[in-house]
Amino acid sequence: MLSRLPAALVRAALVVMLIVMPYALLPSASGDNTQIIALVAIFSALFTIVEYSSNSPSLVEFRDAPPFNRMRFSTLFATVLCLSIIFRGGDAPSAVTAYFQNSGSAIGAAIDFPYSPVRLMVLMMPDGTDISVIQRLRDAAGLAYLVSIFSVISFVILLRLNQWPRRTAAFNVWVNLPTFDPTAGGDVVRRLERDSRINVILGFLLPFLVPAVIKIVSAFGTPIILDNPQTLIWTVSAWAFLPASILMRGVALSRVAQMIRMQRARANERSAADDGMYQ
Repeated sequence: MLSRLPAALVRAALVVMLIVMPYALLPSASGDNTQIIALVAIFSALFTIVEYSSNSPSLVEFRDAPPFNRMRFSTLFATVLCLSIIFRGGDAPSAVTAYFQNSGSAIGAAIDFPYSPVRLMVLMMPDGTDISVIQRLRDAAGLAYLVSIFSVISFVILLRLNQWPRRTAAFNVWVNLPTFDPTAGGDVVRRLERDSRINVILGFLLPFLVPAVIKIVSAFGTPIILDNPQTLIWTVSAWAFLPASILMRGVALSRVAQMIRMQRARANERSAADDGMYQ
């Protein structure tokens, strides 16, 4: 446990930076939510320390199989950082904020075509929403969606280059898949492949389904309000990050299933060779 503690502390510090970032970069951030932000940051840091310093698994998957969690965290961190810089330009304009704002506008306009996820995000807003809010939402959604796409592509490339998950040590299914029960019944490879396909399909559909669900819920309840920059940042970040994370998980499960199938094939070949030797 002590050998894992320094790395766990570094991860916890990065998690705190992620949570505090929008409120630290935006000058107009309200001080009323400081206590809530501090509590969320503290509990997230404690969870990270406990999860990564212990030898037994809990909830985090692929804990000892980098770069899965590193890529997911980097995706969310980059998304929140880019959106925070964009909205910082409203109160503290600079060359950096202007660059991110122009990039977000260009990307949002390019991706905002009929039936695209960005167009659906814009259409989910209730009638009468201020044009500036819709413009900010489109720019943020376009940039966040592009970051998520690049992260998934980068993750697939890294898996191919590094022959993930087999690196310097054996892959421990119990540690890296704590929520997956290999003894639940059925062939492990088929279950992993089934879960992989479900995750890939769900990750692809979520950017389209979430705006539609929010629109339906708003029609029968309270419409969603994204006037607050912090609310908009976290809403758009979650909308873009969760599908990318689920897609990465689907690809990772497929690779694990492929690895187990190859190990079985080699074991069968060795068994057949040994049987032939003693006949």
